[in-house]
Amino acid sequence: MRIRIVDAFTDRPFTGNPAGVLLLDAFPDDDRLQNVALEVNHAETAFAHPLPEGGEADWALRWFTPVAEVDMCGHATLATAHVLHSTGAHAGPVRFATRSGVLVATPAEDGSITLDFPTAPLTRVELPAGAAEALGAEPLACFDTGPHVGDLLVELADEKTVHALRPDHKALAGHSRRGVIATARAENPELGYDFVSRCFFPNLGIDEDPVTGSAHTALAPYWAERLGRTGLTGLQASPRAGRVRTELCGERTLLSGRAVTVIEGELLA
Repeated sequence: MRIRIVDAFTDRPFTGNPAGVLLLDAFPDDDRLQNVALEVNHAETAFAHPLPEGGEADWALRWFTPVAEVDMCGHATLATAHVLHSTGAHAGPVRFATRSGVLVATPAEDGSITLDFPTAPLTRVELPAGAAEALGAEPLACFDTGPHVGDLLVELADEKTVHALRPDHKALAGHSRRGVIATARAENPELGYDFVSRCFFPNLGIDEDPVTGSAHTALAPYWAERLGRTGLTGLQASPRAGRVRTELCGERTLLSGRAVTVIEGELLA
């Protein structure tokens, strides 16, 4: 069983968001999938196997953090599509059957891959008591991001505040189903991005996720409305950092980026 570590939403090794990717003949039992994800110990490990021809999808795809299966993961989907295309296991657009419905990944001639994901519904909510103290900043607004993303999205005063966050991760857990997306408008769009974000998921054993594709299905509609444009670029300002190009298409959001395979080996256990 081949296992690969792929850095997603980047074109350089050791940046972006690393994901484990395993291409299988079929899914083993859930305990084995969870144990492999725990061993890989990245934000997500993706498991995929081919489906019979003629159906609505080409591959089945599941994602696991070190502690739980998740409904949606952008960077591990990008990583899986990169492995399929770079190894010749699949050519052209690939349709994944997932917990979030059929997700399509389309390669471009420039080497980037575009993911077609459902747009997260945003509902304005009151900030839970204690959340501002746990985050370490007072949000301007707070939104629920719906069942598949499961985060609180909070807008902060400015980009500097997002960069300076040092949250109490233990205290932050429990304020949402998955975690918290903190965001602000870019101070200087001439640097090539329109908004910044950081994502904290202590509920899933991930204090800070390096680059979160699924979060951008909520960030895209949020900033498209405020900036008056459907096509935007987000900088996720984690220590590894990465950029996600977004295009809001109504109920769907397109997420584009690159990926690099950094490790390939054999799973012996």
